[in-house]
Amino acid sequence: MNIEELREYCLQKPAVTEGLPFGEDTLVFKVAGKMFLLTSISQGNSFNVKCDPELAIELREKYPEVQPGYHMNKKMWNTVALDGALTTRQLHGMIDHSYDEVVKGLPKKVREEMANEEQ
Repeated sequence: MNIEELREYCLQKPAVTEGLPFGEDTLVFKVAGKMFLLTSISQGNSFNVKCDPELAIELREKYPEVQPGYHMNKKMWNTVALDGALTTRQLHGMIDHSYDEVVKGLPKKVREEMANEEQ
């Protein structure tokens, strides 16, 4: 997966925006204003995703490509290497999980508004 494929996958999700709040090299994807994925534009060889703390540990133990989140809360964020070892399906699963973790933490009213926009 390259950075353009990553962008396309993230942007097709409901209520997702992209931006550069940390400078021109760090591309951030948010759902309803809350960050669920970030990556370096210049390097493009990894991304950070939010993760359930127990699952985060499991993924790190199972895959050497998954490490504690670089410059993030290591309990809830993983850095995932895009070195070709993980399948697109696995990468999509980690992105989907991150998105879902953020959505479930949103206020009920925001989740309901998102559901109404999808219909």
